[in-house]
Amino acid sequence: MLELYFDNEKESMDEKVLELIQKILRHAASEEGLKGESEVSVTFMTDEEIRIVNAQYRGKDTPTDVISFALEEMTDGEVAIVAEEGIPTVLGDIIISVETAKRQAEEYGHDFNREIGFLALHGFLHLLGYDHMNEEEEKRMFGRQKEILATLGLER
Repeated sequence: MLELYFDNEKESMDEKVLELIQKILRHAASEEGLKGESEVSVTFMTDEEIRIVNAQYRGKDTPTDVISFALEEMTDGEVAIVAEEGIPTVLGDIIISVETAKRQAEEYGHDFNREIGFLALHGFLHLLGYDHMNEEEEKRMFGRQKEILATLGLER
């Protein structure tokens, strides 16, 4: 089972949106064959807040729509995290800019809920190891996003 923790201190997301994100991410976890107990945190930020995170961790001094920090992803010099039985695996953190999500929903001509759900799923798939650094990876990741959202009736 996937446990989600929301940082919604500014109450920028209502309960219906949080429930939608839970539904999408739990469905995605099932579709991806995630086994055992896992945890993910989802934080909602302003453009300015996510700009600061983007600059600090990605070297890009501009707001973005979603950033993921995977705890299972290893970089040089890190030690692998070994899951212990009975203890949930912490997959990582998803950070979403609410302001950017609203703008993008208008740009793409769909509602805010669909956009926020898409961004949460996009971040979640990054936590599971999907990426879009090249054309092949992008095709695989975006195709998977589309499939999962379609099964929930959230097409564009």
